[in-house]
Amino acid sequence: MSSLPTSSGKHSLARIVSASMIGTTIEWYDFFLYGSAAAIVFNTLFFPTFDPLSGTLLAFTTYAIGFAARPIGGLVFGHFGDRVGRKKLLVVSLLLMGVATFGIGLLPTYSAIGIAAPLLLTFLRLVQGFALGGEWGGAVLIVSEHGGARRRGFWASWPQSGAPGGNLLATAVLAILAAVQTEEAFLAWGWRIPFLLSAVLVVVGLWIRLAVAESPVFLAAARRAEERGVAEKAPIVQVFRHSWRSVLIAMGARMAENVSYYVITAFILVYITQTLDLDRSVGLNAVLIGSAVHFVTIPLWGLLSDVVGRRAVYLFGAVAMGVWGFVFFVLLDTRSFGIMVFATTVGLVLHGAMYGPQAAFFAELFGTRVRYSGASVGYQLASIAAGGVAPLIAVALLDAWDSTLPVSLYLASMCLLTVVAVVLAKETRGSTLEDGQDVVAEEVHLTR
Repeated sequence: MSSLPTSSGKHSLARIVSASMIGTTIEWYDFFLYGSAAAIVFNTLFFPTFDPLSGTLLAFTTYAIGFAARPIGGLVFGHFGDRVGRKKLLVVSLLLMGVATFGIGLLPTYSAIGIAAPLLLTFLRLVQGFALGGEWGGAVLIVSEHGGARRRGFWASWPQSGAPGGNLLATAVLAILAAVQTEEAFLAWGWRIPFLLSAVLVVVGLWIRLAVAESPVFLAAARRAEERGVAEKAPIVQVFRHSWRSVLIAMGARMAENVSYYVITAFILVYITQTLDLDRSVGLNAVLIGSAVHFVTIPLWGLLSDVVGRRAVYLFGAVAMGVWGFVFFVLLDTRSFGIMVFATTVGLVLHGAMYGPQAAFFAELFGTRVRYSGASVGYQLASIAAGGVAPLIAVALLDAWDSTLPVSLYLASMCLLTVVAVVLAKETRGSTLEDGQDVVAEEVHLTR
């Protein structure tokens, strides 16, 4: 059976990739918008009784709570995605994210309803995290399972570009508002506009996603399971019974990638405004330019992983990021906008060396009937210990030591953990996703 649609077919691979990337961009726009707002406005609007740095810490705590919900979303969406298909769950995740983000745009602030404001903010952040927990696995798998093995790294990396694409979109909207509004107007009502715009983006995303076809690899595996007539155990049970090593590999591989991304894109806004005492537009524009380059280079790293292997590209990214973490803050301290853009852009390009091959790498670790659950759980569990707390830890270290050196050492330690995980993994480039061994296929990569 060939899983690659013809170019003349109704559901070409290019259309599948486009639908996944656009939907992922929208969901990441919603998720990243919260992180940017937490760094620049939520501290004063929802935690006004604290000093600026403590208010920011509390704002980032609600930001981290969204990450805590992501593994739950991964479990729930993974279970049903492995049972009923990838497409249906992608539609549900987009709807949930849109409703939560639009709701944040309507929230009264602390001055209007008191403690209920941060509590409602936290609840909607949990819904965001739950939705995003199910989004990633479905988006990268539906692409991976439509394409062939030869260029899987390249095609599967395009949904990964949705992350910088969403960040680019969120940062661009905030940067435009910062440029055309006064500080008072932005704090009074301007910050709500990007959240309310989410409704329009979700309608566009749903229209595109409803038009794509279900994964042929999943459909074939479902037919085999039905023909066998054997009652299957819950996918998550199979994952932890047969694929726990793959889950640990995925979690370890995520640490440097996830921590570095949020230090570069979220913590930078705190450092630039509160330590360097520069306008927030400086940090927003640096991230904006860096994200544009990041968006373009992620597929190139995915393509390179098809040539030299997933592990080689991933290891390069982890080692280089460990070094760049020390250079990054030295360059920011120059207060030169051009140098700050350079520091941010190089950091995001190096991050792409891990993020580009990641989708194909994780998909190739698991068998079809547990792939959504396994990839999602490994990916999202790491998010709690990595990106979810990275800005919080970075702010706390900066506050305690009044120096960025502990932040750089923290990032370097995460890079070391990722290097160990990837070294322990086997190369997966060229693996077939149609192996027919659905439950235990992933063990081949760790034992052969």
